[in-house]
Amino acid sequence: MRHFLLCLSLALSPLAAQAGDIDSAAALHALAQPGAVLIDVRSQEEFASGALPGAKLIPHGDIAARIAEVAPDKNTPVVLYCRSGRRSSIAQNELQALGYTQVINAGGYDQFKLARDNQSESPTCTNC
Repeated sequence: MRHFLLCLSLALSPLAAQAGDIDSAAALHALAQPGAVLIDVRSQEEFASGALPGAKLIPHGDIAARIAEVAPDKNTPVVLYCRSGRRSSIAQNELQALGYTQVINAGGYDQFKLARDNQSESPTCTNC
């Protein structure tokens, strides 16, 4: 019982790792903006096994040190993705703490790839 309560308290703790808000629609909209940057925060091995076209690889642990390489302007739209959305959420928080104003967590690679593919198959809105 003691072990169960400990596990339950850790799971409900604010320290438990959870993905931040994932917003595929906002990410797609941001990528349509001039100068937008798409960043894959997964590992080199994950990136090599498949990445979204145009994505730059910056593993989430390196994001603070390397963001200026691809987005020196802190008002640049920055879209992040990983495998599930957790690492991109961590990277999003770091970039926001550095003063980046337009950082969006697109979530997981597979889900965001599907959203991008579906968007490209949809007719373009001419009266939006």
